Amino acid sequence: MHTYVRPINRRDFLRTTGAGLVVLPHIGLAPFLRSGSEKARIALVRTSDRKRGVAQALGLLDLSGVSGKRVLLKPNFNTAGDTPASTHNDTLSQLVYELHERGAREITLGESSGPPDTRGVMEQKGIFDLASDLRFGVVNYEEIPEADWIHFGANGTHWPEGFWLPRHVLDAEYNVSTCCLKTHRFGGVFTMSLKLSVGLTPKNIRMPMHRSPDMRRMIAELNTGYQPQLIVLDGVVAFTDGGPSNGELKQANVIVAGDDRVAIDAVGLAVLKEVGSNEAIMGRKIFEQEQMARAAELGLGITSTDQIEFVTPDAASRAYAERLEGILALG
Repeated sequence: MHTYVRPINRRDFLRTTGAGLVVLPHIGLAPFLRSGSEKARIALVRTSDRKRGVAQALGLLDLSGVSGKRVLLKPNFNTAGDTPASTHNDTLSQLVYELHERGAREITLGESSGPPDTRGVMEQKGIFDLASDLRFGVVNYEEIPEADWIHFGANGTHWPEGFWLPRHVLDAEYNVSTCCLKTHRFGGVFTMSLKLSVGLTPKNIRMPMHRSPDMRRMIAELNTGYQPQLIVLDGVVAFTDGGPSNGELKQANVIVAGDDRVAIDAVGLAVLKEVGSNEAIMGRKIFEQEQMARAAELGLGITSTDQIEFVTPDAASRAYAERLEGILALG
């Protein structure tokens, strides 16, 4: 694969003193590390109605920054299977509607499925018809030219040859991610906001990552290449064992949204613990998970569960948030 390398070393890590955290300076991307007193504002809606849940969750957040912007939307189209194997079309369509309502100049969905062919997955899910109806573009990362892949060097990471992300992601004015709630039987342990980034990589680097003992750290490191302004997690149903394309299915009935990938995954892990999941989830504290520990070390978001502040639209959602707060308080 041809590689395009930025003239400034984007992977030149600076190590902070005292806490030993690794801080990554990006061109135009400040590290997302929060101060100990700063909270990640997370919208939570208790519901089984995805469209209502997305609308209510986004209504609780300040999305004024989307007005006039070119939005790039990353779904979870790992396969075309029923949610949570892939993003539900109700979640996707309501999210697109809400972004249009807030003045997005244009919206483009970008994705690469895996292992199935991306175009085939999109066709099975009716995405091209949906795009025509809802006025958004579609980019299949399997079909973009080699020059549109940006290379990130290996220095300071567990990627032996570095990794690549699409130029579309780096050039987007407003990045939006929407993920599902599920465990991952092939070494990831869980797959939510952080692991969604694997679908932004060329397919030929994914299998070596999945075979690596450092897979979970590598997942976090992919996220240093870009920063989403909005993440929506569809937790109406969840895989609590197995995953990512099939597994033990449970109702969780929650929609979660915010701008902090680490906080979103922390809440997702708390939900899995609340409904009951496998030992890899239940037997570890949230920030003992390698994805989470490495993400916190890299300054991608919150560094502890007490930095989460829930905002809710009603009493049922508030009550559920309080149950999750109890789980989060255990670490």
